[in-house]
Amino acid sequence: MPPPEERPLLVLLPGMDGTGRMFEPFVHAAGDLETRVVRYPPELTTYPDCIAFARTQLPTGRPFLLLGESFSGPVAIALAAEQPEGLQGVVLCSSFARNPRPEWLWLRPLLRLLPPLQLPLPLLRRLLLGKRASGALVQLTTAMLPHFPTATMKGRTLAVAAVDHTALLAQIQVPILSLRAAQDRLVPWAATAWIRAHRTQLDITTLQGPHWLLQTRPRACLQAIQAFVDLLPSQTAITGEHR
Repeated sequence: MPPPEERPLLVLLPGMDGTGRMFEPFVHAAGDLETRVVRYPPELTTYPDCIAFARTQLPTGRPFLLLGESFSGPVAIALAAEQPEGLQGVVLCSSFARNPRPEWLWLRPLLRLLPPLQLPLPLLRRLLLGKRASGALVQLTTAMLPHFPTATMKGRTLAVAAVDHTALLAQIQVPILSLRAAQDRLVPWAATAWIRAHRTQLDITTLQGPHWLLQTRPRACLQAIQAFVDLLPSQTAITGEHR
């Protein structure tokens, strides 16, 4: 087993809520894997602001991996394109390099008109959690929602609609793993196919599950990340307990 300072730290960049609370199932399943959860303040809604904030959370003096979940895929891509010292690989989970749903652009004016509201749980179950979500996961989601203001949701949704970091893919010098959800209702296969078209060296793992893979399939995600890291040029492996 490599000494702790040689094992990669997994830096977790959160989905659209930005709270980092929804990483709890994955962090719990990770066992000895060391993780660092980045939590965006709710007032940060643009990609430049989130990238600048996440940059301050990167480790120094040790190897690390970047995992960008959903909204944070473009953040991970932008940071990796800067080629920070110690970065060994990138994981994009249920994510994209550019707006994954361009056909929804016509909804942008309507989004600006939405009054303050909390997303209904049935809608979240359909889009994010799937039908088989555990009671504990539903409770975790319910507890997260008060920390995800409507203004934050609207601002970050508008940011997703406008983002396109395709050109940055060529500047990334480390391997990339795309973790796809087979039953993803938000990010379609086309989003991964787009990345592959502009990044031929892309590892793709498809897991059965909804958009929130890290929450509903944490152990399977961990195993996929371990397999990816085992093949990195450094041959440094994440050591974690697979339960």
